[in-house]
Amino acid sequence: MNSTALLTDHYELTMLEGALRSGAAHRRSVFEVFARRLPDGRRYGVTAGTGRLLDALEEFRFDTAICDFLHSSGIVDEPTRDWLAGYRFTGDVHGYAEGECYFPGSPLLIVESTFAEAVLLETLVLSVLNHDSAIASAASRMTSAAMGRPCLEMGSRRTHEEAAVASARAAYLAGFSASSNLEARRRFGVPTTGTSAHAFVLLHDSERDAFSVQVETLGRGTTLLVDTYDVAEAVKTAVEVAGPDLGAVRLDSGDLLWMAHRVRKQLDELGAKRTKIVVTSDLDEYQIAALAAAPVDSYGVGTQLVTGSGAPTAGLVYKLVARGASVDADAPMVPVAKKSSEKATRGGRKFAWRRIGSDGVAQEEVVGTGSAPEALKAEGRDLLMQYVAKGEVIARPSLAEIRERHEASRAELPPWSTQLSRGEPAIPTVYPS
Repeated sequence: MNSTALLTDHYELTMLEGALRSGAAHRRSVFEVFARRLPDGRRYGVTAGTGRLLDALEEFRFDTAICDFLHSSGIVDEPTRDWLAGYRFTGDVHGYAEGECYFPGSPLLIVESTFAEAVLLETLVLSVLNHDSAIASAASRMTSAAMGRPCLEMGSRRTHEEAAVASARAAYLAGFSASSNLEARRRFGVPTTGTSAHAFVLLHDSERDAFSVQVETLGRGTTLLVDTYDVAEAVKTAVEVAGPDLGAVRLDSGDLLWMAHRVRKQLDELGAKRTKIVVTSDLDEYQIAALAAAPVDSYGVGTQLVTGSGAPTAGLVYKLVARGASVDADAPMVPVAKKSSEKATRGGRKFAWRRIGSDGVAQEEVVGTGSAPEALKAEGRDLLMQYVAKGEVIARPSLAEIRERHEASRAELPPWSTQLSRGEPAIPTVYPS
């Protein structure tokens, strides 16, 4: 087991040490993950990374080597080291279903335990959810802009090697059809695909030789890269080599809109009417939308996807919203909140309900403290599910279920939610008094 305990910030441990000294470490506490706002121009966000976080939570242990390192480095004192040696999260975790769309103020994750147990998770929780939610949110915009045409994730070489694996998973849950990343396939079951790069063509003495070897190796249904030299000549050669049953050709440079029309016309004239056209070349949701009228069959997306298409973090925060009046396990819970004018928070353990109209379209995100009013329960659906009970993971939806959840969640949003122009969140977040 590889511990995730040191994937954290130094100050989590100094807070722990101080709280252990004061005795407040054992007060029951509720922490909440939410976004104050969406990235500029976004109408909704996508909850992602919860499954990865559950895995990381199960590996959050301070073994002897870690405890000795923390103590010998002067990071924690001896009593804190001893407390860490026995660390196990024993609390509860509720949250939005992974794949669910969210809005400003949505309580994406609620962690309930002692202060000591829960505060240590802050950095890990935010690291996972901020990254994966940013990627999934960008991916959702891209798959929406593609209007049913498949999108392929191809960004591994444009980010950190572990971020590449997480990005492939996040993209897939938000509607991408496949990834180029093999570790994402092994670890999470994400479908993978891949054919060849320009280097393969340049390696051979002629483009015809390269195409012939690829077809012989992968079959006529393969995708041939046709922009290494002259596109028109390459398309002609590709059909001559593979015949009219050639699977697809890929365009990776130039004016993709103009080129796609030209190549489609040429393929049809050559009798390859079923051969598809795949386009790549640093695409984002805006370029995908601009190609809507082009005869393009699928999109390969790399850099812009794995960097969040301009929003590399979801901007999520992890805030204490309630704590026990004393260390007594039965002490009443007291709402707590920051009063800062720009970073104010709302105290209290939250409920979250999405009000749905009679037409099946979402109208409001209703977030309040305590229990949801009975009248509200007839107008929509509860957004919170329990993932962890008394330290044990009790729910771990499959990636297929998460994809279905995202598709259903996005489908119930108002039509303007998929607009790429700047605007307000697709639905407002309201706080009943």
